[in-house]
Amino acid sequence: METKKVLAIDYGTQSVRVSIIDEKGKFLAFEQERYLKPYFSPKPGYCEQNPDFYYGCMCKAAKRLSEKNPELLKECISISSTCFRDTAVYLDKDFNVVRPSIIWLDQRQAELRKKTTLLQTVAFKIVGMTETVALNRKRTPAIWLQENEPENWSKIKYYLPLNVYLNFKMLGVMTDSASNMIGHYPIYFKKGKWYSKNAFKGSIFNIDPALMPKISPVGAVIGKITKKCHFETGLPEGLDYITTGNDKSCEALGSGQIDSDSAHISYGTSSSIAAISQKYFEPEKFLPSYIAAFPGWYSGEVQIYRGYWMLTWFVEQFGQNESIEAQIEKIAPEELLNEKLMDVPPGCNGLILQPYWGPGLSRPLAKGAIIGFFDVHTKFHFYRAIIEGIGFALKEGLDTIEKRSGLKIKYLTISGGGSRSDAICQITSDLFNLPVYKSETCENSSLGCACAQFLALGIFKNLEEVKKNMIRYNKVFTPNKDASKEYEELYKKVYIKVYPSLEKIYKTLTEIDVRKQK
Repeated sequence: METKKVLAIDYGTQSVRVSIIDEKGKFLAFEQERYLKPYFSPKPGYCEQNPDFYYGCMCKAAKRLSEKNPELLKECISISSTCFRDTAVYLDKDFNVVRPSIIWLDQRQAELRKKTTLLQTVAFKIVGMTETVALNRKRTPAIWLQENEPENWSKIKYYLPLNVYLNFKMLGVMTDSASNMIGHYPIYFKKGKWYSKNAFKGSIFNIDPALMPKISPVGAVIGKITKKCHFETGLPEGLDYITTGNDKSCEALGSGQIDSDSAHISYGTSSSIAAISQKYFEPEKFLPSYIAAFPGWYSGEVQIYRGYWMLTWFVEQFGQNESIEAQIEKIAPEELLNEKLMDVPPGCNGLILQPYWGPGLSRPLAKGAIIGFFDVHTKFHFYRAIIEGIGFALKEGLDTIEKRSGLKIKYLTISGGGSRSDAICQITSDLFNLPVYKSETCENSSLGCACAQFLALGIFKNLEEVKKNMIRYNKVFTPNKDASKEYEELYKKVYIKVYPSLEKIYKTLTEIDVRKQK
């Protein structure tokens, strides 16, 4: 019997993938277009890109896929896409791009010349969220544009999350699900709609909701591939587009997270841990749960902003020898370092790292810290300390999620670049003292995007059927009791006490740095 097939587009930070996936979870066709220049920097710390660049790369991948698989393409019954978050597109009244997009990696901050109202200021101070709200506003591109490029801001008629703009290019409509609109936008995720213009929380972003696109439900058909898009991509004209979810939510679904017993870890450029629930909750104070890639569920997520980017940073700074050896053996330098991981004991002989290489919502003034250096430590201890530090931070995030949601997590699913290392998967299992399930594919976001489509199409009746038919694991890691015991002691007696002990010092460092920049 012929299987049903769908198309999935996954816009990542480093590349875009276009896949044909069947109802058994099998990738029948796959094309990837890597970005030669993921972003450009007009100034240090700035990260910008023309939004049409992403569409152009998708067109190249889709063209190759359509030329190689014309018959398979005819059998596809729907298409959807998932996209990296917190990147907006600015269009004028004639739908022209006003300026390049400020992408999520950008480090610029607004000065906040326009203050919050007196009522907001007092309220945020009472609940202890003054610094968090200020960081959120400083990192809102709309506020930076209003302060620094008022002429461009005055031209903007449509302020679109990137995936909505890409949908506009493919379908001629400006909409998507709330799940695929995550970023510094005035969105009320509990209800899946925009905040009103003067809403208490939504107004902190200073974006008129009239500039924002229509929000559609998850699992809805919002349009069809246009004739123009067909000629540009080779994708079938008239093919239905179904809304799914954001990158992390699709990644979690593609890893088999379908119930409240599991948490999903994404070891990507930005690392995160998320749990899903049919009841709305805030995983951290002032941080909303997002709508999941399938109807009726919320995803509460805690993110480590720089995450496994830190491993790349480490290789660039300290891994010259490994880089040379990796070139000879034609493998990534990280693979050589991962082989050394298990030579270092759990806890790295007393070396502890807090991975705040970028500001976080709940700790806007935090900075990275490494404590416990001694003469026994090598760069391999440092490398493992980074991995353990990210793990500790995610464990802290999970503790907060469980407390605020009432959930009790029994196992973990895992994906992202870091999950390719069995050593990292085992360290994760030991550190959390939970089983870790590693799926067969590395393309979990694409698979999750396909899973959500089959659910919306009614091919499967529920999430259990989706998982049974489409998700497969090649390994399950179980915790080593001795290692878990050591990690638990380090976590409770050392790790969670580091930030409270250094908080005032971090604040002083920030104040000194700000003074120097003026």
